[in-house]
Amino acid sequence: MISERIEKPLACWMSKEEYAGEIIECLTVIFKSGGCTWNRCKMCGYKSERYHKMAAEELSARIRQQLSWVLGEFRPDSYQMVKIFTSGSFFDTTEVPSDARNAIGEAFKGKIVIAESRTEYVKKDVVSDFIGIIDDSSWEKPFYVAMGLETTNDYIREKCIDKGHTFDDFKDAVREGRDAGAGIKTYLMMKPPYLTESESLLDMQKSIKESAPYSDIISMNLCTVQNRTEVERLWKQKAYRPPYLWSVLQVLIDSDIHIHSDPVGGGKRRGPHNCGKCDWDIVDAIKDYSLTNDKDLLKVYFDKGCDCMEEWRYVLKEEKPFCMPLTE
Repeated sequence: MISERIEKPLACWMSKEEYAGEIIECLTVIFKSGGCTWNRCKMCGYKSERYHKMAAEELSARIRQQLSWVLGEFRPDSYQMVKIFTSGSFFDTTEVPSDARNAIGEAFKGKIVIAESRTEYVKKDVVSDFIGIIDDSSWEKPFYVAMGLETTNDYIREKCIDKGHTFDDFKDAVREGRDAGAGIKTYLMMKPPYLTESESLLDMQKSIKESAPYSDIISMNLCTVQNRTEVERLWKQKAYRPPYLWSVLQVLIDSDIHIHSDPVGGGKRRGPHNCGKCDWDIVDAIKDYSLTNDKDLLKVYFDKGCDCMEEWRYVLKEEKPFCMPLTE
């Protein structure tokens, strides 16, 4: 019976997060849910992490049990922010039943809550109702809806990611969220498949500028090779390479606004990497910059360089779509 099971989230951890110029404690929870209804993004490994063919009542009970485990493992007074992820969309009731969503809201009342959703599920009345649950007047803006825009280029988003929405759809969702009183967190994706290193760098610089007016927070995700994805298939065929950390530094240094970035898998073959000698210092510098908005450390490592910087510059200049990637 379900009461005999120990249901845990797919992942749950504590970390530090920059918010309004301060560094605060943040709890991140990835709930196992009913699964993403779109289920087609080429780089996403979480689409296969789901409960299968489950009635809404049982699904809600399983999610509530995960929540109970989280509350038992992490003291509420030990963090100020909560980031909530599921296999797809927090506001999709087929993935997270409304009563389970409300229970999560009640559990994290008084926190700054950030929850991820696809654009089509961001509706003013739904978001407003959730804010009404979590808001106890502790924070001026207690809730941020996070959306994976990935890029402002509709062609890249459709052909390279298969995201299933447009930049205009994102803008409509931003309007719905802001009308409800929510802040907007935008996720951008650096180097989805089929782009050269140079194309991905230029696209990210352009996407940051074009998405900034619609975003309160921008987080740049660096594409990693997750299991059972189209990106992994290409990577195994030597038809994909994650971004160089030099490209990441270039984007962050050139940006006029503070961009958050957590280089997951940084320094490893499946994640953003350089040659292996300079990777870890750069990964740490990116993490520090995300917390402090201090570009000096980024510039120190970029100016210091490494033997592999010449390779990176050659790739930027010479890599073409019909012969990429040039390196591993």
